[in-house]
Amino acid sequence: MENFNPFVLPFVLGAFALLGICVYKYVRWIRQFDRAQQKVFYKNLFTGKFIPAIWEMFTECLLHLRITKKNWRLGYMHRSIAFGWFLLIFVGAIESRIGTKDHFHFWVAIFYRFFHHTPPANGTEVFFTNLMDLLLLYVLSGVFLALVKKIRSRILGMQRATKHSLMDKIVRYSLWGIFPLRLLSESVTACIYGNGGFLTQTIGNWFSLPVAQFLELPFWTLYSIDLCLFFVLLPFTRYMHIFTEIFLIYFRRMGVKEHTRMTGFTKFELSACSRCGMCIDHCPLYKDLDIPEVQSVYLLRNLRNLEYHKDIVTAAKNCLMCNRCVEDCPVNIDLMNIRRIARDKGKIDMPNSYSYLKNVSAFNAIGRVAYFGGCMSHLTPGITQAMESIFKAVGQDYWYMDELKTICCGRPLLQQGFNSQAAELRLKNTELIRKSGATALITSCPICYKSFKDEYQLPIPVYHHTEYLNMLIESGKLKVSKSDLKVTYHDPCELGRGRHIYEEPRKVLQAVSTLLKISDEKENSLCCGMNLGNTVLTLEQQTTIRDNTLACLNEPNPDVIATACPMCKRAFQHGTNASVKDIAEIVADQIEK
Repeated sequence: MENFNPFVLPFVLGAFALLGICVYKYVRWIRQFDRAQQKVFYKNLFTGKFIPAIWEMFTECLLHLRITKKNWRLGYMHRSIAFGWFLLIFVGAIESRIGTKDHFHFWVAIFYRFFHHTPPANGTEVFFTNLMDLLLLYVLSGVFLALVKKIRSRILGMQRATKHSLMDKIVRYSLWGIFPLRLLSESVTACIYGNGGFLTQTIGNWFSLPVAQFLELPFWTLYSIDLCLFFVLLPFTRYMHIFTEIFLIYFRRMGVKEHTRMTGFTKFELSACSRCGMCIDHCPLYKDLDIPEVQSVYLLRNLRNLEYHKDIVTAAKNCLMCNRCVEDCPVNIDLMNIRRIARDKGKIDMPNSYSYLKNVSAFNAIGRVAYFGGCMSHLTPGITQAMESIFKAVGQDYWYMDELKTICCGRPLLQQGFNSQAAELRLKNTELIRKSGATALITSCPICYKSFKDEYQLPIPVYHHTEYLNMLIESGKLKVSKSDLKVTYHDPCELGRGRHIYEEPRKVLQAVSTLLKISDEKENSLCCGMNLGNTVLTLEQQTTIRDNTLACLNEPNPDVIATACPMCKRAFQHGTNASVKDIAEIVADQIEK
């Protein structure tokens, strides 16, 4: 048979095995979507959302732009391997069609130099031959950086590389071997027939003709076997992300979201993680406490491999839920939701735990705003007192919703996996707000704010008090004077990374003080260490994280450390002699009489 040699069989069999396994897995996962996910998916299947999905697939699965923005060296490594290999296949297919006119045997493009012995005779052939060598060199540069990352990750801007399972290691080394083997195979063939480009022909000239003739078939066979090994094992390792991220992007663009339990969509998220390790370096547990293998990359690995043992329990519980890994994740996986799913307390999450709330009646708040201070605000009453004085200063009628018969927003329970109990609280709060007739909901706690924004479906707008204060000041309803205070601002995790509220707090502070810049702010803000997401850390460990954050906030020597979270305020007050205030308190002090 023309353009055939038995050595291509491992590659062909591996390619078909990869296709079959992937189709089987993806179809099975899609069938595990719940009804709501399927409804959203089919509703948006043939809409304008398709084009943005394709563009994101190209920019992230091949060009890796999100990784590049955060770490250009790591971005180059991923892009050179992914995009370079794609171009090798694409350009190689064009070259093989021009050179052999073979439109049937798909393996010809992969082993083109072996089947096409004629040296490049015209400009087109010379161009393609040298372009393929250039692309191969491009991929090899990425493989070299991957090896450097394995040996010395700091050179690529990473404090620590991820630890992988034995299967992952086997596939990694088989991937790294593909391109050197291709280089050697094409080089020995170039030595024999003179059909190489600037790279393969140069290397081929180092071989003697008898040695090249002896090595040609073994090298091409090893190349084919290595491709087969990579293809067959890929679906069972972290390298499944190569194809899975494409589908995840598409489903996400179609509006599919995960819920409080694991579905087929979660399976796509777990397999879309490339184990790049970018979620490790900035994790407070690793950075401040040197606690390894509890970061999101390891939780996803254990869940994907069905390792339901103590490692999953430990990784799921030991997390501050500060969203730092979410900010760093180049795949935009909903890591916090997956962690909540892994924390599911279904066996002890008893319904009707809050049946006594049936006796709590709604307040008649027609024409008023509802104010929800949050549980932690009761431990930092200066915040709620400041908000009440601001409401009075602008003549705003308000209903202090949780002043007396308090009801939690439900998010702390949700973070710990008590889904049914959290749902009960959300249901009761929603009922109270709807019946009250309130025109808007304002909350001082970022945890409550994120809960009301993301987990409730309220018929009224929801504002964090920093947003509300900014609106009052910009509209002129609230008259404030600017003091001489020098202030640093701490972005709370749930307000900043959780809801991307960065500018409003700063605008408010700039109106009443001089805001100083710090090294770690906005999306890079440090956690206070005392949030409700972690029930494993000791007080000493929490204090270590808090003190490192305070060191950053105190670096410019401010008069006041400002925050917008009652929990952060309480944490900082116990760790410094400096003045710590909520933004609402600073504004209340500067109201013009």
